[in-house]
Amino acid sequence: MRYYLYLFSILFIILTFSNCETIAPPCETAIQNALLKDKICGMSLVAPRDPFVQDPMVDMSALGINWVALIPFGFFDQDSASIVFDTTGAVGWWGETKAGITASNNLAVAEGVKTMLKPQLWSWKGWIGDMEYSTQQEWDDFHADYINFIFYWARIAEDLDVDIFCIGTEIKKSAINHPIYWRNLIDSVRQVYSGPITYAPNWDEYEQITFWDRLDYIGVDAYFSLLPDATPRVCDLKTAWEPTFEHLKTFSKHWNRPVLFTEWGYLSLDGCAYQTWELEKNRSRASINEQAQANAAQALLELFGKEDWWAGGFQWKWYSDLATSTQDRSDDYTPQGKITADVLKALYE
Repeated sequence: MRYYLYLFSILFIILTFSNCETIAPPCETAIQNALLKDKICGMSLVAPRDPFVQDPMVDMSALGINWVALIPFGFFDQDSASIVFDTTGAVGWWGETKAGITASNNLAVAEGVKTMLKPQLWSWKGWIGDMEYSTQQEWDDFHADYINFIFYWARIAEDLDVDIFCIGTEIKKSAINHPIYWRNLIDSVRQVYSGPITYAPNWDEYEQITFWDRLDYIGVDAYFSLLPDATPRVCDLKTAWEPTFEHLKTFSKHWNRPVLFTEWGYLSLDGCAYQTWELEKNRSRASINEQAQANAAQALLELFGKEDWWAGGFQWKWYSDLATSTQDRSDDYTPQGKITADVLKALYE
């Protein structure tokens, strides 16, 4: 009897260790320090309403951020197909005028930070990507107005020696359905701006753009939906990224252009790595979660940061006047004062 008990004990131990070997190793989340030191470690700067109280480039540079996107908005009314932008500050904020963009660029240059000028359209009546016209004349009117808007900023980009110029952001139906217009626009912009040029499509638009051969970077506003978990683990997020990662890698090879995340970012809320556009509309229903934001940022940067075909990206977003603002940004995209700032510093420096 003792002999059989002994054999049973040995068999139990063997089976136990055999089963342990099939268990997946623990999720590894150690930050890969300085992984992105040779990449575009960018940040999108929210233009200040008034002239700078303090220099925002100093705090960004301290985290290893080496590029900043300067974003002057044009205000768009689809009914009239007109774009309103004003260089005097009478419309919009000082930071979005020529004077404000010049001051921002000068502060960046003084801190050794490179710049991308990224003029964008903002509509009172919805997302610019949903804009649609029923007649060619209406499209022609819009496109004519857009030429005036983008050429104004292209000339300023050249005067300021800006390092990258972005000719548009998420103008989905125009960019997809009117590629000849965009090809001509790019060629014309190159007559006044001598630096690299990109376009910033939304994450669900980039594959339908057909004029990447005219540009220097494949831009992507990378708000891809990954996992609905409140606080997804870094390794699980990397796994969730894999299909999109492979698509982007193949796309980059096809067009022989590096991919640049012209925007990427996560709210510091539960579930921030899933359907960001829905979470943004319902953010009051979600709990503050800095760790979820930090995990999502770490997963993206570590996964893409080691790839030669990925140029880097611009995180959304940094408030130049946060110290003097009374608005609560605890649920916002900004990494300022949050765990994500430590992640950036480790990966960027």
